[in-house]
Amino acid sequence: MTCRVLNIARQPYYRWWARPVVQAELAEAYRADALFDAHRDDPQFGYRFLADEARDAGPAMADRTAWWICSSMGWWSAFGKKRGRAGRKSGPPVHDDLVRRDFTATAPNSLWLVDITEHRTTEGKLYLCAIKDACSNWIVGHSVDSRMKSRLAVTALTNARARPGDVAGCVVKTDRGSQFRSRKFIRTLACHSLTGPMGRVGAAGDNAAMESFFALLQNNILDRHTWSSCDGLRTAIVTWIERTYRRRRRKAASAG
Repeated sequence: MTCRVLNIARQPYYRWWARPVVQAELAEAYRADALFDAHRDDPQFGYRFLADEARDAGPAMADRTAWWICSSMGWWSAFGKKRGRAGRKSGPPVHDDLVRRDFTATAPNSLWLVDITEHRTTEGKLYLCAIKDACSNWIVGHSVDSRMKSRLAVTALTNARARPGDVAGCVVKTDRGSQFRSRKFIRTLACHSLTGPMGRVGAAGDNAAMESFFALLQNNILDRHTWSSCDGLRTAIVTWIERTYRRRRRKAASAG
């Protein structure tokens, strides 16, 4: 009856009945599922970065296969398509803004400020995610990577959490970047009992507390000369934060 209604021959119908889903279709479904998870975590990524994330999750695929799947499903990078005359819109906040531009703290590990900066090298861009304690003005956590993805923010937060001291209940102030709205970052906040307020869209004053640190980094490291390699700049940034900047903040705290 089914064959008569659908107007198909019996032989291909019974072949489908014996094996309704072929192995190729099943593999493609697994790849599409991994690409969708990566696209949902970081909507700004193109198909090449999504393919890297999907391969890390398990299914093997070529970049061309990832492009075909993303193209057929309409999973485009947030930067790849125009979103109207106003340009790309920032995503909604996943936390309320509990700071309200009051960047003061009376105790360590009560308020952390997080931001990301970038600098060019001959090999490409290098991104730094830094976490600053509003009480001591110390950089309690940082991460340097050649890609601005959720892993950059998660690594910086994990490094900050690994330092001595109780951080439960600490407020972690971020902007509305996709790295801070990703499921990985939100999950890391929850695992360590941290609260993640978010600033407003286009409000430069919300990041003012981090500008002093980035200005020092710019003057002492980034503007010294042209950096030819990402590894050289990464080493210089980490060395300056761990030695020079920490020593300066330790002396300032002792003098106070």
